[in-house]
Amino acid sequence: MGDTNVKKQNWDVKETELFLEILKELDMKKCLDGRKVRNNKLFKVAHRRMTAAGYHRSVDQLKIRWKVLKSAYYKCKRQPQSNPSCRIQGWWRYEKTMIAIMESRRPLVGSVVHTDRNDEIKTDPEMDSQLRIGFIGAGNMAYGIAKGILCGDVLPIHIKVSAPSSRNFGRFQELGIAVTHSNSELVCGSDLIFVAVKPHLIPDVLREIAHHVTQKHIIVSIAAGVTLATLEELLPENSVIIRLMPNLPCLLQEGAVLFSRGSQAKPEDGALLRSLLEHCGLVEEGPESWIDVHTGLSGSGVAFVYLFAEALAEGAVKMGMPSALAHSIASQTILGAGRLLRDSGKHPAQLRSEVCTPGGTTIYGLHTLEQGGVRAAAMSAVETATERARELGQKSAAAGCRN
Repeated sequence: MGDTNVKKQNWDVKETELFLEILKELDMKKCLDGRKVRNNKLFKVAHRRMTAAGYHRSVDQLKIRWKVLKSAYYKCKRQPQSNPSCRIQGWWRYEKTMIAIMESRRPLVGSVVHTDRNDEIKTDPEMDSQLRIGFIGAGNMAYGIAKGILCGDVLPIHIKVSAPSSRNFGRFQELGIAVTHSNSELVCGSDLIFVAVKPHLIPDVLREIAHHVTQKHIIVSIAAGVTLATLEELLPENSVIIRLMPNLPCLLQEGAVLFSRGSQAKPEDGALLRSLLEHCGLVEEGPESWIDVHTGLSGSGVAFVYLFAEALAEGAVKMGMPSALAHSIASQTILGAGRLLRDSGKHPAQLRSEVCTPGGTTIYGLHTLEQGGVRAAAMSAVETATERARELGQKSAAAGCRN
């Protein structure tokens, strides 16, 4: 027990080395000058990676550690004869990485990455601003992603949306985005295309645009359950394809997005997509086997949370609280709990135990939830939603083969 407490309070050399390497890597992947590693979003990503490595620090603790290391670095710059190691254990092991972070004179901003497609992909904000982006489909997901992209360096004039109906065009046009009914026109005028249609429409849509797709395009599918293998089968050989699964909170730039690259998509393509979507919320890359699970956990999970919020509010109404107030408090409770869970870095069970007091109200309420099987029901909901996503993908693949 004592060793665990020491590890939480004191930074050892190995932990600090890992922390700095993560910051250095994020700095490069985000294509930012080293000094901008202070960006809060980078610290949140660093926090998740530190937690995955077994080091349970809060975001604030990471920021404080960075300030200490940065102060030591500046002291060395001002007083080369000083000895920061007297205050920071293992400084000599960190100094080289700190210099690489703080004195980077050749960041990736403005650099060009050459790929095997005889194409060039710039991974800097200026490239993002010149990229021509198209959306096939004008539903909520397309709208949420478009809003997030516009929060970055991309201008509305570089985005176009196509759909067979004009019903949803208005909200895109309010953002300054051009609209069309022609998918072919959109593909020919775009560099990166989000295919944001229902899974059963994927075969028809991809067959329609296939002869316009070249190796210079990046095709990003957000159709639930439709696998990379199916997408690659329906599009020309060597097409660059990425499978993406967002969720509804992308509408407020608080989404959870997971993507997986196809066989022809390069790391630079993933970095470009991550850069475009960074304002949509959490953006992570993983193996394709996780995508359907993400659909069940986060895509459908949003509705599961709404159901729980509704039940919380109705419980309060039953006990005499006005409905409007109950729903307002329920939504704020879930928002606050979610932010605390995300930012504290603690396991949900730990936070739950911190709310409980012996013989108090919370443990009695939790007992009732356990008796009602809420934990098993939630796990089963994610499982069945995941399986349904896989079923949709199989149906889409079968439809593509028949045609």
